Amino acid sequence: MYIDKTFSAINDAYCIYLCIFAGDISNYISVMRLLWKYLDKMRCFRKRLTIPFLGILITCLLFVNLYMEDGYVLEEDKRQLRETPIHQLNSERYVHTFKDLSNFSGAINVTYRYLAGSPLPRKRYLTIGLSSVKRKRGNYVLETIKSIFDQSSYEELKEIVVVIHLAEFNLAWCESLVQDITRKFAHHVIAGRLLVIHAPEEYYPVLDGLKRNYNDPEDRVRFRSKQNVDYAFLLNFCSNLSDYYMMLEDDVRCSKNFLTAMKKVVTSREGSYWVTLEFSKLGYIGKLYHSNDLPRLARFLLMFYQEMPCDWLLIHFRGLLAQKDVIRFKPSLFQHMGYYSSYKGAENKLKDDDFEEDSFDIPDNPPASLYTNINVFENYGTTKAYSSVDEYFWGKSPSTGDFFIIVFNKSTKITKIKITTGTDDRQNDILHHGVLEVGEKVIGTKKGKKCSTYITLGEFKNGQVEAQEIEHKITFDIECVRIVVTASQKEWLIIRSISLWTTQPPNQ
Repeated sequence: MYIDKTFSAINDAYCIYLCIFAGDISNYISVMRLLWKYLDKMRCFRKRLTIPFLGILITCLLFVNLYMEDGYVLEEDKRQLRETPIHQLNSERYVHTFKDLSNFSGAINVTYRYLAGSPLPRKRYLTIGLSSVKRKRGNYVLETIKSIFDQSSYEELKEIVVVIHLAEFNLAWCESLVQDITRKFAHHVIAGRLLVIHAPEEYYPVLDGLKRNYNDPEDRVRFRSKQNVDYAFLLNFCSNLSDYYMMLEDDVRCSKNFLTAMKKVVTSREGSYWVTLEFSKLGYIGKLYHSNDLPRLARFLLMFYQEMPCDWLLIHFRGLLAQKDVIRFKPSLFQHMGYYSSYKGAENKLKDDDFEEDSFDIPDNPPASLYTNINVFENYGTTKAYSSVDEYFWGKSPSTGDFFIIVFNKSTKITKIKITTGTDDRQNDILHHGVLEVGEKVIGTKKGKKCSTYITLGEFKNGQVEAQEIEHKITFDIECVRIVVTASQKEWLIIRSISLWTTQPPNQ
């Protein structure tokens, strides 16, 4: 009798298990009712033996169910993975690069080949990175490397490291080019100033069958998508080599002492937020980043590698990091020199008309506060005249006695001052009548600070004024520079640039 009831209990328990295993949620209430009904029956015979047995049996069945379900889900995931379209996932190559994209702060797991040189333990001030592939016509990478080193002084060379990413899958071409590089720049390789690296092809994602955004042909989509990955791997490698990182292309000519000029600009931006500083208006040339932003930028390029070209993606990147406006400096420090594009060898005659071969004469513009009583138009404020960025101050018709004052944070020795008003498209908005003055002994007023005494250095002519060798004419350390309007004018006033040169080195 007990055996019959026990087998009946087992049968009921198995029915309960089948309901659960079926995964039908609507049956769970019925299951619970069946359990309580059964337990009520159990009062009729020896519960001490059967109830524990039933509990253990149901528990075991549930564990078996979970195990089988996990196995089923795992097999289902594998099946779906196998059926995923090829343009989304493709075997192990894709997994190498993208499996850790959820960690946006760390480096990408790529094993690089060192083709020449190796990193030194000491961090430098600047890493200059460029990526190069085999071109159908022309090759400019050797000229670019030569320009970087030739245009740098011995002291500047101590602060830079150049990283060349040969992003070509044709290894024979890579080996041939490495031989040329090591033969011509052996001393720079030995000194740790020049590294040549290669990211193996198996780390690249799918490059065929990608989305054809902007109706680009397939080979164009492949080219620009691969270029995004090339740059991502380059940025990833360079993320811990220096304080700052400069992106160049492999067909660029540099201006003289570009590093010193760039350091002046970086020093002038201390205390202000920036993501990207631009020293050329072309492509992915002359773009400066903080090195600690490189891991995020590398992952950003990987995530959207098939969406658009790299120079478009970098605009979105700085915008997402809350730098709304372009911060570009003139004169440009880098010039595009390649005649044939790396894409199909097409002609590429783009030139940066703001480039100057000798950029060492970039102004210092020491930290200062700016004041004016001229009625400012919209957001064309005073600071825009004092910045080396391509922007300007714009005020409404000034009157006699109106002023524009620069008050330095600390007194300084100035060697040269150059002020330009008006623009090419608004040539009448110049200062027609005015003088340039320098002063000392700063005092505070209700409208800001000013100096109590001034000395005139020159008058504006055709909207410009320039004073040189000021340190030989002025005996005191200058605390203020002032522009004074000497006659009213109907035209508005644009102060395009205020450039100051000091005797202080750029790192002070």
